[in-house]
Amino acid sequence: MADEDLRNDKPEPPTDDLVTTSHTVRGPDGELAYTATAGRIVVRKEKHTDGTFDGHEPHAEVFVVAYTVDGAEPGTRPVTIAFNGGPGSSSVWLHMGLFGPRRVVMGDAGALTPPPWGLTDNEESLLVHSDLVFVDPVSTGYSRAVEGGKPADFHGYTGDVETVGEVIRLWVTRNERWLSPKFLAGESYGTLRAAALAEHLQDRYGMYVNGLMLISSVLDMGTIRFTEGNDRPYPLFLPTYAAIAHHHGLHPGRTLPEVLADATDFATGDYPWALAQGNRLPAADLDRVAARLAALSGLDEGYVRRVRLRIEHQRFFRELLRGSGRTIGRIDGRFTGWEADDGGEVPGHDPSIAAITGPYTAAINSHVRTTLGYSNDLPYEILTGRVQPWSYKEFEGRAVSVVGKLSAAMRTNPHLRVHVACGYHDGATPYSAAEQVLAVLPIPDELRDRIEVRYYEAGHMMYVHEPSRLRQSADLAAFVRATP
Repeated sequence: MADEDLRNDKPEPPTDDLVTTSHTVRGPDGELAYTATAGRIVVRKEKHTDGTFDGHEPHAEVFVVAYTVDGAEPGTRPVTIAFNGGPGSSSVWLHMGLFGPRRVVMGDAGALTPPPWGLTDNEESLLVHSDLVFVDPVSTGYSRAVEGGKPADFHGYTGDVETVGEVIRLWVTRNERWLSPKFLAGESYGTLRAAALAEHLQDRYGMYVNGLMLISSVLDMGTIRFTEGNDRPYPLFLPTYAAIAHHHGLHPGRTLPEVLADATDFATGDYPWALAQGNRLPAADLDRVAARLAALSGLDEGYVRRVRLRIEHQRFFRELLRGSGRTIGRIDGRFTGWEADDGGEVPGHDPSIAAITGPYTAAINSHVRTTLGYSNDLPYEILTGRVQPWSYKEFEGRAVSVVGKLSAAMRTNPHLRVHVACGYHDGATPYSAAEQVLAVLPIPDELRDRIEVRYYEAGHMMYVHEPSRLRQSADLAAFVRATP
């Protein structure tokens, strides 16, 4: 009897809890009617015991929001699957800041609006040109491992790619979209995920995508990680330091293009050469390099010498405006903040993240319940540390990189197009690092015209800057429309 009671106490297997609602959004050609579907999809995993197939075992419940235009032909209308990065970020940023039919109203650096902020129709929504699917990886948003499951199974490179890939396969199959042009859009770590997914979807399911939208791209972590013995990031961050210094008035009388041209010339020439010399660098060359590095970065030359010409990014964010008692944002160097005192080596927080977290959190929690009609008492995890430690066991002893995955996907599918969006003031994924990775991508020359790069005078989430949002929306629309 006791055994039977235990069996009866097992939780009911999870089921999809999708909710569907109807809406309209105004686009350039008038009102557009669309259907929104929000909720958690149960992801199952094939189970085998001693060579015997035991069925599909529930593995995770993944929160998805999809927007599909009414009356469109599913076989020809594009669909874009979007996610953000972290690891540990929900898809809220691309969803409520750039792509979705509703967007956040919060102001911008130097002109932020107060709580409780607001939402407005996004007349530049990518929905005008493509159906949209937003995916929250496990432990972000409302996505969770199933009851009794192990969240750590999803908190790593391979588990993440496989799970998001299965969600994409399920959505495309259930919605009869195998013949639709398909795009993957990722931001930050989401660009690494998107590149890996392009190759994974091809190899695992035979699903070939038409395009990748890589927003604030990082494909090789070795270009942005300041680890012992790795001098690669120092020159790659310098143009971004120069852009941020220019924004804060430390290059008076010069235009941003002029400053960036100088910084790029130095970062691809004398600077990496000087770093490689170490203590072999002649005194006259040290004087010349230190002076130019200080002038470009906006930092004091004495500081540049004390750090041996190696300006680590968190130190830069603390040091640049130390004299005025301000720190600057890592995600967006246009934002500034304060610390408890002015003696710290690195910032205690990122003022740009602090500025955008409140508005986006309010927006998604209101939008999901009020507009989409989906209810869940779990906290919607915006940007969580619960995914840490993130496992990179596949890359033990080397830098995390999907350069090989992206190049393999492009060589296998020569029609695959890549759009890369870079913010000049992005101190998390500097644009020069993205340029360097693309320059050495091992693909044939005839495929290089499949890659386009666009630049914006803003940061990591460049769309919080209104002129950049408008231009970026147009750039992405053109990228989708160019699909044969």
